[in-house]
Amino acid sequence: MLKLDEIQKRLLKEVADLHKVPEGAYNIRSNGTSAGRVSTENIEITPREDGQGLTIRIKPGTKNESVHIPVVMTQTGLKEIVYNDFYIGEDADVTIVAGCGIDNCGSQDSEHDGIHRFYVGKNAHIRYVEKHYGSGTGSGKRILNPGTEVYQEEGSSVEMEMVQIKGVDDTNRSTTAELAAGAKLVVRERLMTHGDQKAYSTYVVNLNGEGASADVVSRSVARDDSYQKFDAKLVGNAACSGHTECDSIIMDKGKILAVPALEANDLDAALVHEAAIGKIAGDQIIKLMTLGLTEAEAEEQIINGFLK
Repeated sequence: MLKLDEIQKRLLKEVADLHKVPEGAYNIRSNGTSAGRVSTENIEITPREDGQGLTIRIKPGTKNESVHIPVVMTQTGLKEIVYNDFYIGEDADVTIVAGCGIDNCGSQDSEHDGIHRFYVGKNAHIRYVEKHYGSGTGSGKRILNPGTEVYQEEGSSVEMEMVQIKGVDDTNRSTTAELAAGAKLVVRERLMTHGDQKAYSTYVVNLNGEGASADVVSRSVARDDSYQKFDAKLVGNAACSGHTECDSIIMDKGKILAVPALEANDLDAALVHEAAIGKIAGDQIIKLMTLGLTEAEAEEQIINGFLK
């Protein structure tokens, strides 16, 4: 942490809610190199042999511990791809906090592509938080392309919070999951675009075992001339249950495309998709304006509540 300047510390606050050195295991990546790394007795963080990421091993039975692996970038023109592999032992129950913040004040594009692979043992549970944020006054883009792969063994559960609210010019978010019997996946995505930003979110979830379940919900707001595409596919290969939902607000000249896909390969696969795209209701704005808010303030209040 001592290696970080004030801009980098601000980015860490935005993407990982860190105001100081975190407790537990952590690796903080800054402009392509490690700015600090700590392992614990139950969580081991080691660099990959190729130097392009980390291997994180969490011992079976580990409870109430966390690992932070945020990335901050302030160097214009820097482009990197990082692979992080997580091995979560049986019966573990941990929180993993990732995310990337880019502050680009130059004329060249800055890009971080982070590929995270989770191998979740039997009856283990993880809560995964990934936040993306962009800032800076330069003309260069802030580009983030996260790829997430989840492999869940029997009885495991994964909760994922995927957040992008501000400042990312282009993003292509890809998530795939393979669920064994009794495994459970819950995803909550929150996304806002503005200006001429573009955001693509793709989910493919294979429910392979009896009793597996998935609940994938995206809430998003497209402002100005921005564009979003939400593409979600649930594949039921056993007696399972799955639900995916896209709930979006469109403003100004924004555009949103929702592409649902359900594939049932078993008689007892129960799959549901819901999608709703629309503008903010006028009566909601009028109601808040009667309480003393301006129209712009009323809109912001509604959006903040919608994305909370």
